[in-house]
Amino acid sequence: MLAVAVLAAGKGTRMKSDLPKVLQPLAGSTLVERVLASCEHLHPERRLLIVGHQAERVESTLAAHGGLEFVLQQPQNGTGHAVQQLLEPLRGFTGQLLLLNGDVPLLRPETLEHLLEQHRNSGAAVTLLSARLEDPSGYGRVVADANGAVSAIVEHRDCSEEQRRNTLTNAGIYCFDWPKLAAVLPLLASDNDQGELYLTDTVAMLSPAMHLEVADADELIGINDRLQLAQCEAVLQERLRRHWMAEGVSFSDPSSCTLSEGTRFGRDVVVEPQCHFRGDNQIASGCRIGPGSLIENSRLGEAVEVLFSVLRDAEVEQGCVIGPYAQLRAGAHLGAGSRIGNFVEVKNSRLGEGVKANHLSYLGDADLGDGVNVGAGTVTANYDGVRKHRTAIGAGSKTGANSTLVAPIRLGEQVTVAAGSTLTEDVPAGALAFGRARQVVKEGRG
Repeated sequence: MLAVAVLAAGKGTRMKSDLPKVLQPLAGSTLVERVLASCEHLHPERRLLIVGHQAERVESTLAAHGGLEFVLQQPQNGTGHAVQQLLEPLRGFTGQLLLLNGDVPLLRPETLEHLLEQHRNSGAAVTLLSARLEDPSGYGRVVADANGAVSAIVEHRDCSEEQRRNTLTNAGIYCFDWPKLAAVLPLLASDNDQGELYLTDTVAMLSPAMHLEVADADELIGINDRLQLAQCEAVLQERLRRHWMAEGVSFSDPSSCTLSEGTRFGRDVVVEPQCHFRGDNQIASGCRIGPGSLIENSRLGEAVEVLFSVLRDAEVEQGCVIGPYAQLRAGAHLGAGSRIGNFVEVKNSRLGEGVKANHLSYLGDADLGDGVNVGAGTVTANYDGVRKHRTAIGAGSKTGANSTLVAPIRLGEQVTVAAGSTLTEDVPAGALAFGRARQVVKEGRG
């Protein structure tokens, strides 16, 4: 049997934030959500979160994650004190306890799988993850022999000068035999520089104690401040870009682009500089994105081009061209081969195949048939001050420059709207519609 516990009680003072440290965002997810996701594949029987600072906020944020047990640590008096809070919830539990830190978000699932496998095969009372760092300042040092047997962990502030030269560091990730750990937890003492109960002191009390050294030390980066948060973001982004380049995506300037883990690309996609992907996206094969575009929670069909534009909660079918400087907002759906040009905004609208809106227009709460041509400056006036209303434009219709369609309104197929018109009434199919003041010229008044 396996239980997973995550330490998530700390305030994170050095973050200088109103958010608890474990709720800080990293590539679209909170730190603690990333930690929880890293062990999902292990299918633990119990999942416990040790909370303290802003406990209610942490619990409410994670309310959608079913099966979590929240354990309160109050006050916070060190990692040993945090794990002591598990003695009652895990009374009678006889399996392994995998202990994770809520601020160590880059662990690969396969690393945790390897840790658990080694722990079970070795018969150790505790197995911990370790890493060798060029600069181990601030990290506890692992004192171990050549066979991987650990005799002690010494916190950095308590190290002697000789111990500080040891580059083998403790990651704070452990797999314990729970009954053996439970037997020694009450023996912890606070006779150290911080006056806290250190979980690391249990390692010297448990035998055998082993360590597993990871090859990629970036997995074990802990986050205590904004600089480390940025470093983790850079590592995660590099992983994502490398993955998708291996899958057939081209980035002309990889370091200038950021991805979300929920973004999926087809083959032969080209991503130009300064493009950013947020949330869940599907980018089909042959698309060309950017430069300078933001795409969030959107679906793009094959061979779509997006230039200097923003797409949020939009669906774009194959062969469309968007931009420059266009915005597709929630509910925008573009039919195949449509063109949305510079300074055009589309919101909660469905456009048929081959629709063209090339310049300076707003299409809100509208339904456009196939082949509609939207003249420059066309506006669907969808809001009457209280409610939103829809505009319908039939297939093959054309609106002239600076047309205003006051919703609710319906234009039939093959309608032509004269330039400069403001329309408030429905127009039948095949008609010419105009609504504008007569031009008046008075000579000699210039």
